[in-house]
Amino acid sequence: MESIIDAGFLYALVDEADEHNFAVTEVMKKYRGRIVLPVPAITETAYLVKKFCGVTALADFLESLTTIEYEFETPTAEDYKRAAEILRKYNDANIDFVDACIVAIAERLNITKILTVDRRHFGIFKPRHCEAFEILP
Repeated sequence: MESIIDAGFLYALVDEADEHNFAVTEVMKKYRGRIVLPVPAITETAYLVKKFCGVTALADFLESLTTIEYEFETPTAEDYKRAAEILRKYNDANIDFVDACIVAIAERLNITKILTVDRRHFGIFKPRHCEAFEILP
């Protein structure tokens, strides 16, 4: 099994007070497989962690990236082009840059599972490579 992870899921792992913390922690305890972590999701998560949890939590988050076997993925030029198409297509849905990049990377890598707490956005996407994303949790 392979999946791609988004910033909301990562943030919920860090912030024990987050309403999704228990669900995402349970997924990670049971998950077996490759997890692709887009680099833009790290930046977005770092911003949220520092803003809501502080610098110490941010340092802990950065260290945690080395303890889980994430496969870091940098967007390609084609991913950015596809992300722009996605942003235009879903203009009315208030999709953000990182979500659009995640969809583009998932399409390129043929990944159909998304680790996210954002069912509202990821549930509306119609990816090129599958009928719909499988969303965990």
